[in-house]
Amino acid sequence: MAQPKALVLRSTGTNCQEETRRALALAGAQADILHTNRVLEDPGRLDPYSILVFAGGFSFGDDLAAGRAWGAQLRHSLGNQLRTHLSRGGLVLGVCNGFQVLMETGLFEPDKTPATRDMTLYANASGHYECRWVHLEVLDTVCPWLESGEQWPVPVAHGEGRFVVRDAAALERLRANRQLALAYCLPEGDGEVPYPKNPNGSAANIAGVTDPTGRALGLMPHPERNLDPWNHPLSTRLGKRAHGEGADFYARMVEVAAAEA
Repeated sequence: MAQPKALVLRSTGTNCQEETRRALALAGAQADILHTNRVLEDPGRLDPYSILVFAGGFSFGDDLAAGRAWGAQLRHSLGNQLRTHLSRGGLVLGVCNGFQVLMETGLFEPDKTPATRDMTLYANASGHYECRWVHLEVLDTVCPWLESGEQWPVPVAHGEGRFVVRDAAALERLRANRQLALAYCLPEGDGEVPYPKNPNGSAANIAGVTDPTGRALGLMPHPERNLDPWNHPLSTRLGKRAHGEGADFYARMVEVAAAEA
């Protein structure tokens, strides 16, 4: 299989691009980092890449709202390029602030306007920034590189990560479309997921969603911060691990891109 090319996009205020590039490189991709301004100068720079990743951080200082300024910039200037990338079989990932950005672009609900969308990300129910380790479960999702039922630990670090929906009917439509991809869970079993296991108060404990095709995924947690066995604060109690669980997340994405190249 050909080595896929992955591009990590950054902007003013992002700060996770180097960890993300490393995650993709360890997974077997040829990974580059590029500032959005360079792509705005020449949108054709996106064409060689089968994977586009929007890095976490605090784009434009989150001054208007988390991801809003960068998302609006992408929606108006690169929206067609992002849709073309997906239509030709490319993958898109947004992590934390990157998820917030993708939400603002409208990529997850391509048939809706900003005023009619059914979902968004809002301020944490706790009223403050949350930085902690949580557990994720993969739901029944259309995303091609996630395995339903799998659970894994991952850190979160955000102030506006609460997933909210317009109403219960909207949530069920997303579930029926298999767009609800990841949920906060209890590692010890089923049941209610209270704060801080659900760190932000997300509806239905949702931590990540996809577009209708499953080829664009956004999630609030940071898998690129769990690449090495010692990244987990309880690593010495977890037994021998060759790598952190986030490495598997990126490896599977790169495998899908390589197989479809």
